[in-house]
Amino acid sequence: MGRLHKRHNWKARQNIETTIDRRAERKRLELLEKLQTVQATTQELQLFTSISDVHSGKAKRKIDIEELPNGQIKLNSIIGSKKRKIGTQSENVEDKLSSSGSDDDDESDTDSEDHNEMKHIVDEGEDNKGIDKDEKPLQKDTSAATTKEVINVAKICENRKEIKPVLHISVNRSAEIQEQRLKLPILGEEQIIMETINDNPVTILCGETGSGKTTQVPQFLYEAGYALDGSIIGVTEPRRVAAISMSKRVAEEMNLSTREISYQIRYEGNVTPDTRIKFMTDGVLLKEVQKDFLLSKYKVIVIDEAHERSVYTDILIGLLSRIVPLRKKKGNPLKLVIMSATLRVEDFTDNIRLFKVKPPVIKVDSRQFPVTIHFNKNTPQEDYLGEAYKKVCKIHQQLPDGGILVFVTGQQEVHTLCAKLKHTFPFHKAAKHVKLTKCIKHGDEPKTNDLPDIKLEDYSVLPIDEQSELKVADNESESLFVSHDTGEEPSADEEAEDLVFEAPPDGSRLCVIATNVAETSLTMPNIKYVVDTGKVKTRFYDKVTAVSAFKVAWTSKASANQRAGRAGRTGPGHCYRLYSSAVFNDSFEKFSPPEITRRPVDDLVLQMKRLLVSLGALEKPPAPKSFKETKGEMCAKITPLGHVMACFPVSPRYGKMLSLGHQHQLLPYVIAMVAALSVQEIFVDNLQESTTEAEKEEQKQRRLKASHVRKTWAGFGNSLLLGDLMVMLKAVGAWEFDGGRSHFCDEHGLRYKAMVEIRKLRAQLTNTVNSVIPEAEIVMDPQMKPPTDLQARLMRQIILAGLGDHVARMLPELPKDADNAQKLKNAYQSLQLEEPVFVHPGSVLYKSKAQYVVYQCVEETSKLYMKGVTAVEAEWLPLFVMNHCQFSKPLDDPPPKFDQSSGNVVCHMTSTFGSHFWSLPAVELEYPEGIDRYKWFARAFLEGSVCTRLQKYLPTLLTAPVTMVKSWAKLQPRTEVFINALLAEGVDNKNKLTDVWEKKPKFLLKAYCSWLPESLHDNVRELWPPGDT
Repeated sequence: MGRLHKRHNWKARQNIETTIDRRAERKRLELLEKLQTVQATTQELQLFTSISDVHSGKAKRKIDIEELPNGQIKLNSIIGSKKRKIGTQSENVEDKLSSSGSDDDDESDTDSEDHNEMKHIVDEGEDNKGIDKDEKPLQKDTSAATTKEVINVAKICENRKEIKPVLHISVNRSAEIQEQRLKLPILGEEQIIMETINDNPVTILCGETGSGKTTQVPQFLYEAGYALDGSIIGVTEPRRVAAISMSKRVAEEMNLSTREISYQIRYEGNVTPDTRIKFMTDGVLLKEVQKDFLLSKYKVIVIDEAHERSVYTDILIGLLSRIVPLRKKKGNPLKLVIMSATLRVEDFTDNIRLFKVKPPVIKVDSRQFPVTIHFNKNTPQEDYLGEAYKKVCKIHQQLPDGGILVFVTGQQEVHTLCAKLKHTFPFHKAAKHVKLTKCIKHGDEPKTNDLPDIKLEDYSVLPIDEQSELKVADNESESLFVSHDTGEEPSADEEAEDLVFEAPPDGSRLCVIATNVAETSLTMPNIKYVVDTGKVKTRFYDKVTAVSAFKVAWTSKASANQRAGRAGRTGPGHCYRLYSSAVFNDSFEKFSPPEITRRPVDDLVLQMKRLLVSLGALEKPPAPKSFKETKGEMCAKITPLGHVMACFPVSPRYGKMLSLGHQHQLLPYVIAMVAALSVQEIFVDNLQESTTEAEKEEQKQRRLKASHVRKTWAGFGNSLLLGDLMVMLKAVGAWEFDGGRSHFCDEHGLRYKAMVEIRKLRAQLTNTVNSVIPEAEIVMDPQMKPPTDLQARLMRQIILAGLGDHVARMLPELPKDADNAQKLKNAYQSLQLEEPVFVHPGSVLYKSKAQYVVYQCVEETSKLYMKGVTAVEAEWLPLFVMNHCQFSKPLDDPPPKFDQSSGNVVCHMTSTFGSHFWSLPAVELEYPEGIDRYKWFARAFLEGSVCTRLQKYLPTLLTAPVTMVKSWAKLQPRTEVFINALLAEGVDNKNKLTDVWEKKPKFLLKAYCSWLPESLHDNVRELWPPGDT
């Protein structure tokens, strides 16, 4: 019985285990069926590509083919091993599905078999990670899958990334170009860079100037297929000269035409429908964002020179941080690559509001030879330009061959230093070199006296080291080939700029005088010596007073290091810093502040409002103080006028002038005037430094002639009161009338490059105005006649409307014995400033003593000077700058009245202007809103002033219309009925009344009849509504 009982228990236990196994098998089958639905197909597996085929410019590996004993072929290569393993696992899953359907009560799996299968799975997992040294023919496994197999297959399916075919576009480069490319440090990082760009929406690339990032990264992207299917690779540069030169260089390296590698700057470009790589200034791309916010035609955007933190670059990065995720959601991803020449990337990586996911940073080492830094013992305070001249002379006389690069602050200093060096070391096209060669060939030696006469008075008392710097070359010195690079308008003097990149003529040394444009934008070859003044001219903007001033200040440590690195591009070099190490350590900032923190932001606010984007998207938003003038605009909605102003590529103040200039056929003049206002320094006031008395006298005569010409252009009457803006307008017209010659500019004190830029901006504004106001039909007429006296008066009003916050009033003249009488002579008080301001001595209104003026800007030198001055009338201020006025109550004398032309009730009011509360005379204005405005309109209606057909009923009115505006008007029921009817429909002018009558013809009929005898009611009903026909 015991044995039967045990056998019965064993049988029951076996049945229970069988049932449990069947349930587990059924669950496993369901899981495998679900996995099969997401299993990769054979066609998808064939799309897998080995990493050795990605960007392979080298020969592919040879594949060793070996025949196995059973006739199968064994591929002894790691290529495709992972794909075959995945295929094996897929086939195993299919076999498991086919074999797991039988419900056999006998379990054939043993512990040993389970152990072997587990071991086999682990081996396969290891093979997937490593290299299969001894591959065997692939065979199907017909054994049942275990739970661990299912888990392993599930993990493989979950971890498998979407693999796309990798494209490689071949580029036919010349052997010489390929050899030069291989020397660039960035070529060794191509795979890392492209893998990072492919796997991340935003990538930050750091590499010093000379690493090749600007020219090579666009080529990497092109070869990776980012320019296929009509897409464009966009590259932004902060400077126009860099955009043009880089497009030419990349086109040359890739052996492609300018139809495919193009550039676009503000006024010109060679972009075609076939363009695949587009170099442009950051402002050009910002304008494209306004038209197409998602930048649909671009596949990649590369922001170059991001470390300079230009205002448009900062705006673009802020906008692109929002565009990139939007493009990803729409299934058309956009890649963003931010390139910086310094390691100042924390502004981008650590800003969570900018990028929620921290973008990866790639560091590329530059090809840099050692550069020896030489500091001055003493730091020149003022004459740093003279110190630079001495240093260049000493380098040229005493040091071996090699180009010299000198950094100065501006165009004036570039031309001054060039003139001094050319005078000291004249260039004679290697004539001296030929002469010396002939002397040596014939054996002629210079004759010298054995015992020269020595005179002590001929020697200087300066130390030897200082005296050596003052020596200049004698007649047998090597020539100095002086060139300049200011980075202004590249198309105006391309031949001169090309000389910077070419080898100097035989027997001479290259010397380049440049501004900070040569720090990062361009790499100049053959530079061995750098002379760094340490100075930079920057426009500073006071956020509180709105005063801008150009100041020469110390540059940053990062910029100084960039300048020094210029000497180590082709070999070991030297950098001579014209300041002490103590000044460098104590007075130099680590990095230059972003441009957006030191400029007005009114145009940025308008553009962001138009795009409906908050300024918080910027990586470093402007300081709160910079919103002093625009704090109301941050919360307000953009008006229809604001939308029109935002269409013009100029400041909002000038955009408002263009918006109002279509009246009285003034647009051609306003366009030319706005173009002149938008270009800086069109007049040459500071001429080059003279070296001889004859040159000084010549320049004096040129100044007098230029001053006389400007006074002639100013004219008289309203033309003279238009002031400096009339001079600008006539200068543009006269230059165009003369044919746009540079000789005309030299004779009349105009800057030729500025005039060329004005012409291009005029053309652009003309096209923009015609697109915004099609009925204007403006043409750019080079034979444009000067404006008439009436047109000049109207233009003064337009200028006041645009520059309404730049108003100044002349201060009362103080007694001669007063303390500040001389100091405040001809002084003005500005609307925005507490300190007195003065008309600039170069203005044609310098001695006019106009009571009220508007100015373009205030610049601080020895005093606060207003530039671009125009005289205005006091009575214009309440009409055109109403938002700055505080008005009194309507005057009783003269009383309010109805204006037939405007259809409104008008009145006279006095006012005060601005924060200084300047008293203004009474002027006629539209009656302010309120209940009294309805009362005066009702009185005008009853008197027949609104509808003249009702004047015949005026004598028959039961109550005088003047009752409507009396304080006791409420005592008359008919006055209340009439006023309440107007209030119900909001009718307080004739235009609104006409609109209501179109919808309700019987409006005001009952109220008006209450003022008439009943005998006239039928007559009134017949003519109602009494609108004028």
